[in-house]
Amino acid sequence: MTHDRTTALLSAALNLAQHGVPVLPLRAKRPPANCRSCRDMVCGGRPNMLRPGPCGCPLPCHAWAAATTDTRVLTSAQWAADWRHADGIAYHPGGTELTVVDLDNPTAVAWARRELPATRIVSTTRGEHWIYQGAMRSANAVRAGVDIKSTMAYARWLGPGTGTMTALPDTLRALVLKDATVPSKVEPVSIGVRPVPVPTSAGGGECRHRTPTYLTRGIAMAEQCITEAQSAIHATVYRTFLAVLSTHGRCGCLTEAHIDRLFAAAQTKGESPRHCSDAWANAQTALGL
Repeated sequence: MTHDRTTALLSAALNLAQHGVPVLPLRAKRPPANCRSCRDMVCGGRPNMLRPGPCGCPLPCHAWAAATTDTRVLTSAQWAADWRHADGIAYHPGGTELTVVDLDNPTAVAWARRELPATRIVSTTRGEHWIYQGAMRSANAVRAGVDIKSTMAYARWLGPGTGTMTALPDTLRALVLKDATVPSKVEPVSIGVRPVPVPTSAGGGECRHRTPTYLTRGIAMAEQCITEAQSAIHATVYRTFLAVLSTHGRCGCLTEAHIDRLFAAAQTKGESPRHCSDAWANAQTALGL
């Protein structure tokens, strides 16, 4: 790594940070490895991770969670060695309310051109990044050659791209809960502990999420996702709650009845009322609700 290359990368990173984009160095397309004190999450994790902790490590540990807009951190002595060995820049799309659709091959690009609204496009070595305004849950392999990078993920910075950035389409949110159909009726289960209330929309008025195309189908898909989970039930419940809240948590469309259905599906799979409430509260915290 030459001095000129390091200077150019750090300059580009600082420019992104000054525009509100959280960044960190990449080496061989990977972020710096965790230091010994942070290995295996013994430090507790960064405050913006799934399980917030007290980590105060000055190094760029924890991948996407270390991405920052703080220019003092980016230019610190602790980060200097990682910039000297870097060959690229990563950014946290969800940290700046963006979603990157990573299309890994020509077939995936062709699918996006058929199914997704036009937006800003960045060319990659194997395909394209389509960038939308709005954050959502990240997921890999939502279909062949398609990854979604937003919250709790990083993407490689490959330039500003071309085209006009547009709003995140519901097509992408639906892919996270793909292959779900309307489930058979689940008998109500006593909730016991009520979920944390969801804020209503400040703008008021009729929201398009209230239509069957969005809200009803979305809740049914979420129920099915939980009901069909064969393992990692805790993680599935949390991820599903996070997906529902990322779509409907700010518009005021979710009612007690909708939340009851989600809690009932979770308890049918063995989740306790307390675990349901904790998962719901953690999802709200992760989204800043």
